Amino acid sequence: PKPNICTGHAARGMLLVHVPNVSGLGRVFIQPSALTPLVRVLYRFAFRRARAIVFQNEDDRGVFVRSGLADQDRTLRVPGSGVDLERFVPGAAASLEASPGGEIVFLLVARLLWDKGVGEFVAAARSIRAEHPHVRFRLLGAATADNPAMIPRETLQGWLDEGLVTHVDRVDDVRPHLAAAHCVVLPSYREGVPRSLLEAAAMGKPLIAPDVPGCRDVVDEGVNGFLCAAKDPESLARAMRRVIAMDPAEREALGARGRRKVESQFDERQVLATYLALLPA
Repeated sequence: PKPNICTGHAARGMLLVHVPNVSGLGRVFIQPSALTPLVRVLYRFAFRRARAIVFQNEDDRGVFVRSGLADQDRTLRVPGSGVDLERFVPGAAASLEASPGGEIVFLLVARLLWDKGVGEFVAAARSIRAEHPHVRFRLLGAATADNPAMIPRETLQGWLDEGLVTHVDRVDDVRPHLAAAHCVVLPSYREGVPRSLLEAAAMGKPLIAPDVPGCRDVVDEGVNGFLCAAKDPESLARAMRRVIAMDPAEREALGARGRRKVESQFDERQVLATYLALLPA
């Protein structure tokens, strides 16, 4: 919300084209508070002179139009930020160390926020490891940020000490970590269109995510992955068990269908062309 609101107000009276991108609703909409009405007012004024207001999924666009924060005729949807299909390809980067004995690796790529479903991921890991002690669960994402939803460091350390997950804070290239995973999971409560899932699908990885705005734009149930219920560790664990029960060929088939989906719907060149068309000649 901050860049969209601040640039909208800063651009008033200037000869600039304002094209805000609502890449997700943010915490003030996911967890409404006393701040939410103020943010709605700021959005309404910031978007008043926008040439177009870009949304990444139809659910978010509907929220803004119904709330009077955006005029329907000045909105459009792009398929997220898109994905670089030449950089993110199956086998694009050497993976990390192979899991001994071929154990399944589940990977969550996100900032370590409660809203990203990290708690549900860990709870599902605890349930799965009781049955399959050698299955691995990896977290990749920043563990520090100025965000009230950030998971406390002592909570993360407790998970690490318990052996439920491993954690890497920041990397310059996510591709080796994606390559090393058998399935990429994002149990987020709501998204725009999650780049982590797009990049994983482009690399031919099966996906698991909740049936919520943004995530369901990327994951087709039973086609390139599995949908689960939001904020429900047991539903997430059931989806993970389906992946564990598959043989490698079945998982590869899911990943191949995911690659075809991003090729047809989420090529970043489509997104760039949409933005360029909005600019003056």
